Amino acid sequence: MTFEYDEKGKIFTDIVSKNSIAATVQTTTHLIRGRIHVRRDQRIKDELDLNENFLAMTDVSVMGPDGQTLFQAPFLAVRRSHIIWVLPEQNSSEERSS
Repeated sequence: MTFEYDEKGKIFTDIVSKNSIAATVQTTTHLIRGRIHVRRDQRIKDELDLNENFLAMTDVSVMGPDGQTLFQAPFLAVRRSHIIWVLPEQNSSEERSS
């Protein structure tokens, strides 16, 4: 990891601080429950609007049409073009920094 300093002593680093938000994502074929990571000064909508092919999620449970858990994973990259809707959990106290 590299650190750079400007003339005023401000530190610059490659690390991007994000908040972890519990959310449910409906794709064209599955319901996914997990955590979406959003930059501290942005909203989930801002993260979804990024021009990237995939949305990173962690602590994921993928549900089948019958509501049964098909599998769980610590990380899943969801193709953004397959996302139909995203529902953040109401409990804002669950937000964690990462």
